[in-house]
Amino acid sequence: MGRALLERDAELDALRSAARAAAASQGRVVLLHGEAGIGKSTLVRALRADPPDGVRVLLGSCDAMSTPRPLGPLRDLTSAVGPRLADALRSGDREEVFDALRDELSTRPATVLVVEDAQWADEATLDALRFLARRIDGIPAALVLTYRDELDRDHPLSRLLGDLGHGDRVDRIAPRRLSAAAVGELTAGSGLDVDRVLTLTAGNPYFVSEIVASADEVRVPPTVVDAVTGRLRRLDASTQEHVEQLAVVPSAVDTDLLVRLVPDGAGALRAAEEGGLLVVQPDGVRFRHELTRRAVVDGLPASRRIELDRRVLAALLELGGADPARVVHHALAAGDIDAIVEWAPRAARDAAASGAHRQAAAHYRAARVHADRYPPDERADLLEEYAIEAYTIGAALEAVDAGQEAVELRRRLGDPKRLGAALRWLSRFQWFGGRRADAEAAAQEASAVLVDVDDPTLYAMALSNESQLALLAHHTPRALELSALAIDIARETGDPGVLSHALNNHGTALMFLADDAGLEELVEAAEVALAVDDIEDAARASVNLVWGLLDQYRLDLAEHYLDRALEISERAEFIGFVTYQQMEQARLELARARWDDALQTLDREIEAPHARCVALTVAGTVGIRRGDGDGEQLLEEAWRLAVRLGELQRRGPVAAARAEAALLRGDRASARAIARPEFEEADQLDARSLRAELAYLLRRAGDEVEIADDDAHPFAVQARGDWRLAAELWRAAGAPYHEAAALAESPDDDDLVAALAILDRIEAAPLARNVRAVLRERGVRSIPRGPSTLTRGNPAGLTARQVEVLRLVADGLTNAEIADRLVLSVRTVDTHVAAVLAKLGAATRGEAARLAPEVLEQAG
Repeated sequence: MGRALLERDAELDALRSAARAAAASQGRVVLLHGEAGIGKSTLVRALRADPPDGVRVLLGSCDAMSTPRPLGPLRDLTSAVGPRLADALRSGDREEVFDALRDELSTRPATVLVVEDAQWADEATLDALRFLARRIDGIPAALVLTYRDELDRDHPLSRLLGDLGHGDRVDRIAPRRLSAAAVGELTAGSGLDVDRVLTLTAGNPYFVSEIVASADEVRVPPTVVDAVTGRLRRLDASTQEHVEQLAVVPSAVDTDLLVRLVPDGAGALRAAEEGGLLVVQPDGVRFRHELTRRAVVDGLPASRRIELDRRVLAALLELGGADPARVVHHALAAGDIDAIVEWAPRAARDAAASGAHRQAAAHYRAARVHADRYPPDERADLLEEYAIEAYTIGAALEAVDAGQEAVELRRRLGDPKRLGAALRWLSRFQWFGGRRADAEAAAQEASAVLVDVDDPTLYAMALSNESQLALLAHHTPRALELSALAIDIARETGDPGVLSHALNNHGTALMFLADDAGLEELVEAAEVALAVDDIEDAARASVNLVWGLLDQYRLDLAEHYLDRALEISERAEFIGFVTYQQMEQARLELARARWDDALQTLDREIEAPHARCVALTVAGTVGIRRGDGDGEQLLEEAWRLAVRLGELQRRGPVAAARAEAALLRGDRASARAIARPEFEEADQLDARSLRAELAYLLRRAGDEVEIADDDAHPFAVQARGDWRLAAELWRAAGAPYHEAAALAESPDDDDLVAALAILDRIEAAPLARNVRAVLRERGVRSIPRGPSTLTRGNPAGLTARQVEVLRLVADGLTNAEIADRLVLSVRTVDTHVAAVLAKLGAATRGEAARLAPEVLEQAG
């Protein structure tokens, strides 16, 4: 093995194994990760140089641009793939790219698709990778992602890695730093002190190679930047200038661009190539490592960098047909306002069409800085498009700000049709940003403006928007009336966008009334939207359907549709709805009393106020039911936010949780004071699921309220005092905490003991304490003491469900087999397995299986 691959036998074998598996149609995902310079690219080059027989290796690289190119690493493949995928990548059509990519990798020969430096990937690329990874099983392909480890939880790649988890088809390769022996071999004959080099580089292979290449026996460079700069300064002045020019291009430089930046072409770069700075290939030139390029750039004065970026910008514009994102990158670096004004909107629209919404918003942001350079009508278009992209990525405040400015421009321009459309969008942005009163005003004005405009589609959408706001306020009759009007117009005009939007509202309103016709309408709404690639309305229909099923505690059906909703979202990540889906997953885990799983799913630091309110409510509810110290504090924060948002759909659930907390601490008066006002509003608005829950809590607090005999919700049954039927319904629903709470109302001591067994198993300490107190008051002598150490206190910190999953992993079951055994979705099992491996500090399933006997013995 060559010097560059010292101590990399196991890693290269793992890559080759994945390639051989691909050749056998056993698709795999390989996550090759580690710090910069650890040797990820070296391993990839070794595989490309000598792949297994019958395997081709395709390589695309993500660039360290200020705003990444949409589908950048995949567009690098256009010359190496079939015409369908090449055409799809050139057009940027998201759905066609997905389907063509799958077809390309489904044909022979087997393929290893490598995406390097995925930490810089754009959103559209991550969507495509997620789509492919979910379907890799059975495809003769291996997907290899290389990335740096330094990712925070909000990094776009982190979400993809979380989705992939530690599934059966996912391998993780983490090259380690070189040992002292390997560093000694690399420094042999250089006269350098091995210990000094090891201390300076900490065994990072790239750092070691740079130090060795740049040092002499007298001087060792103190940093890698100094090492690269030292090597650069040994070249002649002309070559130095060429290298500096190429360094400001954060990607490989193709031959067409090269001849414009370096007049003598590759021939002028021989000294830089021999010096180990550049790699020259027939299709262009790249730096040997991104760290090398970065070191050269960091050594340049700002004035020199600006000059070099201006040259690249001029060359790209001279070539024609340049990627707009690359043009904007260099225009921003060069401070060329004219180029930014012309090209940033192009780059934004290109990114939006590809599904790279974060990148689209960034480009619109750059254009907006120079908004005064656009004519008023063009500026209004730009602001509207920017607001939609900001809304799409969950940046509510940005969306409202840009949307308001667009509306003011439309007022001055005097086109009622465009004004009405802008007002309708602004209304949505304002609600999403927690400004309900403003949203209602904008919605009403939109309808008033559009009623006399000869465009029934726009008017129907305005009506549907008003219906949506009524729905969100639980004004169900008005929501049904307005959405029905919009549906009639949409069916007459044949507009699928309006039809899906209005069906969404009408179906959700019916779900509020426990009418299953609403379920059918929401399924139709999603299908209509997907048929025209309207991801927002498809996602909204799925979110509303799952939400309604969760309210009704039809948990298995909710999980079924939640899995389907996630399938929709993975094709084009609509961040706002992905966040809601996370909240729904957390609500599902809460209902099933899987406390740790619920908390693991949550993100309480999100900007969107409605989703944040839900997250705080779920986290606070877990806290009070489990006896954590911060439960009531979280609920108080959720209450303040819910009051500001001004909607029963947020206040009601928080009030229910706060009333439950009061009951757990024995304060029935506070429980009544908290629950009664929200019950009365829920009763007035016919918010059935919420009314049933609040009625049950009020009865527990000694405040009897009437609940209809035909209301079959388990909470309604409990509110009528039928604890036995309620317990059966909760058991059938798979909600053990509520089952135990119902049993705890029994006059029979055996039922209370049964409740206690459930509560101890799910670690619901406060209610368990209350049940034990009742048993003591009744004079029961043999009261179970409960577990001396709760599951979450075991050495590994595994939940009860995670212990079950670990036991099945140790038995050799695949995730699909575990899902069948535990009656879960494969996606949920993926999440559990990932959590188990993380808690055990295990890199693989095999390692977890080896640790399992001791952990399972400790867990009991």
